[in-house]
Formats: sequence, C-alpha cells, structure tokens
Amino acid sequence: MKLAYLSESEADEAALKILTEAVLKRSTQAIPLAGLRHRGWPAVQNALPAVLRALHYHTDAEGLVILVDSNCSPPHLPAHDPGGAAETKCRLCQLRRIADETLSKVHARSHAPPLRVAVGLAVPAIEAWLLCGVNPHVTEAAWFNALQSRDSKKPYSRQSLKEELYGTSRPWLALEKAKMAEAARRLAKDLSQLKTSFPNGFGTFAETLQGWVTRSS
Repeated sequence: MKLAYLSESEADEAALKILTEAVLKRSTQAIPLAGLRHRGWPAVQNALPAVLRALHYHTDAEGLVILVDSNCSPPHLPAHDPGGAAETKCRLCQLRRIADETLSKVHARSHAPPLRVAVGLAVPAIEAWLLCGVNPHVTEAAWFNALQSRDSKKPYSRQSLKEELYGTSRPWLALEKAKMAEAARRLAKDLSQLKTSFPNGFGTFAETLQGWVTRSS
C-alpha cells in the first residue's frame, strides 16, 4: 500500500509509519512529501491543502496519514464525529474539514482511486502514546479530566513525558527517532492497550485505517 505520512517532525513520522502498518497488518511504501521546510502544528495545518493536491494529481498514493499533537487544545470526542457537532478548536476536526474541502474541489484521478485521509490526534503529545503500557497514569482521560477541572494542575506535562521517554526534555533528532521507533515497535505487537487508553485520538484513527482494509478486500 502506497501512503504518505505527515506529522510535526521526521521522528513522529517514523513512529507513525510503524503504528499505521500495525493497524493495517501490512507494510506500506512511503511516498515522500517535498517542500516541507517547517514543522509543528501550524505548518501541518497550513501545508495540508497543497500536500493533498500534490498527492492527488502527481502521485499514485492511496492515502495520506496525518498525526498531530493536541497540546492544550480540546481532545477529540465521539460527539465531534459525523452526525455530531465538530469542535472548531479540535485539531483532528480542523484537519478533517480542510481535507474534505480540498478533496471536494479536485478532479477525479484517472491514474488512481480517490485519495483517502486518516487523522490521528495524540493527547497531549505523541510521547503519551509511546509511553502507553509503561506509565499507567498517562491516558487520554486523565488529560481530558485535567482540562475540564478548575484545578489548573495537570497530571503530567509535555516536558515530563519527554524526560520519561528520552531521558531528557531536549532530545536531539537521532535520539528521538531511536526512542520513538523502539516504543512504536513495542506497541505494534499489541495495539489493544493503546486503543483503550487513547480511544478517540488513536482509536478513531485506527478505525479509519481498518476501514480502508475492509473496503479494499
């Protein structure tokens, strides 16, 4: 399966590919994305329309897989899904809307089927996903409850997640890639706990990918 991967860093994309292949239960051929000079949430959001058009018209990619961190923005909830009310500040909802609007305006591809898009939202960051099964206190619910509480104290911080995963709050790229890939390979052996601990950011993402397999089989 030919897929393109878009996230906030090269290290994120390496881990994302491992997790995506674990969900799909098949290997993928990564289609490179050209021209991404900057990373982070704003860059992913701003670049998405151009990325989609380039993939649609100039490649035979079957899908685009996207992952961003929620940071302190609202986590995705089932109520945001089709039939419900999308949350304007939910990053998963925002990326879905951009993808839908962009792909609704392109001409049909003669060389490939319509491009599919799957979006994951790591709450509050991908390091939380990668610590699943290691730190039982790091969950989507724990972060959501803290955001809802009047108490401003969070159960953990993005910095503490980095320190736990990398051994430093300022990891260099090679260390990030190595630690992320190691954790992603561990999780890929059994995704059940990741789906349980992060049901909306990862579980919804996994359901979308599994739907691709069902429709193509």
